[in-house]
Amino acid sequence: MKRLFFALFASLALLVVSLPAAPPYYPIDDIKAGMVATGHTVWQGDKIEEFQVHIIGVLRNVIGPRRDLILARLEGGPLAQTGVIAGMSGSPVYLDGKLIGAVSYSLGAFSKEPIAGITPIAEMIDAATLDTPRPPMGTRARLELPVTQESVAAAMRASMAWARPFADRPGDVQIFGDGVSGQIATLLRPIATPLNLGGFSPDVAEMLGAAFRDHGFLPVAGAAAAGQASSSSMNSSPLRPGSAVGVNIVSGDFNMGATGTVTEVVGNKIYAFGHPFFNLGPIAFPMTQAYIHALLPSMTSSMKISTLGDVIGTVRQDRATTIAGLTGAGPSTIPVKIALESDRGYKKQFEFRVVNDQLFTPLFTYASILSTLTSYERETGAATFSIKGTMNVKAHGEVKIEDLFSGNSASMNTAGSIMAPLTFLLDNDFEPIQIEAVDLTIQSTEQPRTATIERVWLDGVRPRAGRTVPLKVLMRTYRGEEVVHTVPLEIPANATGSLSVMVSDGTRLAQWERREVRQPSEPRSVPQLMRALNTLRKNNRLYVRLLASDSGAVVRGEPLSSLPPSVLGVLEADRSTGDLMPLRTATLGEWNLPTEYAVVGSRMLTINIE
Repeated sequence: MKRLFFALFASLALLVVSLPAAPPYYPIDDIKAGMVATGHTVWQGDKIEEFQVHIIGVLRNVIGPRRDLILARLEGGPLAQTGVIAGMSGSPVYLDGKLIGAVSYSLGAFSKEPIAGITPIAEMIDAATLDTPRPPMGTRARLELPVTQESVAAAMRASMAWARPFADRPGDVQIFGDGVSGQIATLLRPIATPLNLGGFSPDVAEMLGAAFRDHGFLPVAGAAAAGQASSSSMNSSPLRPGSAVGVNIVSGDFNMGATGTVTEVVGNKIYAFGHPFFNLGPIAFPMTQAYIHALLPSMTSSMKISTLGDVIGTVRQDRATTIAGLTGAGPSTIPVKIALESDRGYKKQFEFRVVNDQLFTPLFTYASILSTLTSYERETGAATFSIKGTMNVKAHGEVKIEDLFSGNSASMNTAGSIMAPLTFLLDNDFEPIQIEAVDLTIQSTEQPRTATIERVWLDGVRPRAGRTVPLKVLMRTYRGEEVVHTVPLEIPANATGSLSVMVSDGTRLAQWERREVRQPSEPRSVPQLMRALNTLRKNNRLYVRLLASDSGAVVRGEPLSSLPPSVLGVLEADRSTGDLMPLRTATLGEWNLPTEYAVVGSRMLTINIE
């Protein structure tokens, strides 16, 4: 028994010895005005340097209930000339060797002194332990066409759980410090985050930059792609408190990422920024090394000029007081390939990877396609783009891409045709979706290619049940040329009486279906969503429908035509769930014919079956 006791005791003692010591954090309740602390950050390269932090006081409830900030004046290095610098977010501050928190807030633009707010480290660590699932954005947050600076900003506002990070009224803030006015709390804002934008055309970069600037970022166009500088200027040393750290969203021929500073490292856990990135909650964004090339002093907002390096982990939490992640393997990102082929004889290949995210995947895929088209094709005047490709969805197969866009907005419509299905897939209400790859081929010409439906008729044959009759469709091109297509119209053997033949472009057919068939536009499952995306009406198709008056219903999103009266009666008797919609028209046959034009127009033809 004694041997067993001593063995148990030895095991417990060994376990206690092997546990890591608790990090030495300085309690916020013990912080007083007049104390002098030390901050760590990178001014240039990857060398961590010190600066002084003079404590002014403590502001309670300044960024929300029970959210506090330590107010301080910074001194040392370039701070006298630059003020608080964008990219300093997360710089750790130590008092008597114990970590207080992260430099994270400033007084905004045009401040004459480097006054900063420090987020307590305890609040950063507590926030990073939250593990609530991220809800879908919902229709209010979806990007809508046309994509503009305003629509991007509106989608960002709606999708980000952005609590106001500063006090509205001085009276809401409890002040601990002599000579500190509550008014200062209403002026505090998160330190701006430098945002590298590379590869995007000037117009697209300006649209993105303006939208992100409204949310506390400082966009810089033309930075190198992630990983390009790692071999020449970065070392592979592990992240330490005070190191520059990057968060990458797009990498490759197009790139977008932000730079901040590491606050604390506990094992393989990294805490940084001291304020939100986007406050998205649970995320899976690549964490990268970062290299500071220089400081850019400015009267409005000085900033660090940086380059993102190799991926060294995953940012898993984006919360009101911190971003946090794990070093090691990076997250799964979506590879996108674009092949651009022009009738002027050249072929270009573009590749990039984008994070799997409800907002940023559609947004930056759209921006990259649009930048590709506007950089290599003309931005004004009519043009035509034919797009083909696939979108691989894990466990659900492929969404096939094939369409043609012509006219003055062809480039935006082409990019939007990829953004829309990505948005619906990633923001569905049924289950998480993983996009495995997007592969596109775009053929371009500077000539418009449109054709209008002018006339439809049966060519010399009397329609009879069970027969196939040739339906003729006359279209007139944008140059006035006549183009005739023949569609073999198969009349069912049981067809009788008067039937209608509708010949239409995709847009008008979809409008007719919503008006007449009243089929619900919202799918009820991922398979229904996939089917809906794969049957979207296309611009370069002639659509033909053979219609008859009949009774049916749409039940839980599935159209059922030609129902027996007894079945229809049972369904209509129980409509309490709202899952049934009556149908008054039956589709006896449907055909679509690919063309070389963007088809416009609609015609109806009535035929009598003998």
